[in-house]
Amino acid sequence: MDSGDSSRCRPPGASRGRSRCGASLAILIGFGSLPVQAQDRPVPARAAPRPAPAAPTDPAFEAAKVTFEALPEAERKAVQDALVWTGDFNAVVSGAFGRRTFEALNAYGARTGGADPLDPRVRAALLAAGAAARSAARFRVSVDPGTGALMGVPERLLAKRTALPSGTRWQSQDGRVTLESRVFPPGTETLDTLFEKATAPLPGRKVTYKLRRPDAVVVTAETGPGLSYIRYAAGPEGVRGFLLGYDRALAPEVDRLVIAVANAFVPFPDSAVAPAAQIPAGPGSAPATRAAGNPAPSPQAAAPLKPASLSSAPASGAGLTVAPGRVLTAAAVLEGCAQPRIGSAPARVLATDSAGLALLEISGAPAPLQPAIRTDPVGTEESLIALAPGPDGVQAAPGEARGGDVIAALQPGSGGAPVLDRSGALVGLVARYPAAPRRVAGVVPPARLPLVPARAVAAFLAAQGLSAATPRRDGGPGAVAPAVVAITCR
Repeated sequence: MDSGDSSRCRPPGASRGRSRCGASLAILIGFGSLPVQAQDRPVPARAAPRPAPAAPTDPAFEAAKVTFEALPEAERKAVQDALVWTGDFNAVVSGAFGRRTFEALNAYGARTGGADPLDPRVRAALLAAGAAARSAARFRVSVDPGTGALMGVPERLLAKRTALPSGTRWQSQDGRVTLESRVFPPGTETLDTLFEKATAPLPGRKVTYKLRRPDAVVVTAETGPGLSYIRYAAGPEGVRGFLLGYDRALAPEVDRLVIAVANAFVPFPDSAVAPAAQIPAGPGSAPATRAAGNPAPSPQAAAPLKPASLSSAPASGAGLTVAPGRVLTAAAVLEGCAQPRIGSAPARVLATDSAGLALLEISGAPAPLQPAIRTDPVGTEESLIALAPGPDGVQAAPGEARGGDVIAALQPGSGGAPVLDRSGALVGLVARYPAAPRRVAGVVPPARLPLVPARAVAAFLAAQGLSAATPRRDGGPGAVAPAVVAITCR
């Protein structure tokens, strides 16, 4: 069951199906729901207790549950995380199916034309939409040097960062949103004293929720036009936590970020894996150790979309099927590659050009899909999505434009990967991937990679007589994923 299924409230102005209860809802993210015990009722003398009537079956709920639970755990979490970022899910990213997940899927489906979000193609679009929203927020999960806790911070909003004596402060430029991490060494503050301070009656403040557990506390409150969320967790290293306060008028946007921050928070991460989390957050990576019973959100830069045409050999690069039997890639992928292959089939180089592009011929390639070509200039720091083959399928790596390049956490085998804007229009292909990329705990962090621009792609395809293909803009970047293939060399 999803955490917090018992809550059914919404903040003022929130649309149906969107995040409910503002900051108070985020308490459900941190801890999940508590079991609710039914009140004892007297039983008449000599009367046997009657069994509770069976709850009516909801065929739509049961069908969605079967489909959802058939997915691997990493993909279930990826779907829930994406729904957080689309503003439809407001509970723990745990991979478990319940009423909240069902309602979130329905809300997303209704808003995007009524298609089933668990259908592979629509799910790919959902994951891409979540990754794009996460990238747009510049949501970064990393170890906070002020406390040692793992924190998720929306750096686009909270651009101002200040070191504090016992933590770190992140703040918006206008001061209307503030996130502070806090640490208390053993022997100083306790959860009891912090809980008492957070819930003490104060003029103008109304505590809207309070939860006290042996190892953690959560308190939410309203103070005039402001909302606040406080969370602390206790461990051998003392007490660690954070406070997030924001203007009530910003709730429609910030409520979603509160949920994301709460999902990412790990008060006492395993030092052996914490460095690997210092990359932009997204579903599907190796999780850090969680405390206080909080499931890991599995942060990673790339979200799996749909199985690609992969062989058992590591990918040398990526390609995009643009016509029947024709795969477009970057020429650098084929350097020193005498026998390129896609899956188990050999590929033949048909053409190359000076812009750094190559066209391969192969039988049995996936269905072609020529994306729309982005003709207008790409803005600096505009959110982008790169699609690259990985061990578990195509990965959607959020990134941003920088000059004629892209900054993204792409892993080896991403040369030639298509890079798209949030509408699904092609911005370019990754021109070259470094032979020896820098790694942090085995993972390549975000790096700046050159692109072959979309205008060069359009000219090259036209020269090969492929300009007549009908471009598609429906479905966003995820619609392009089925046409992405892995290229290997032997």
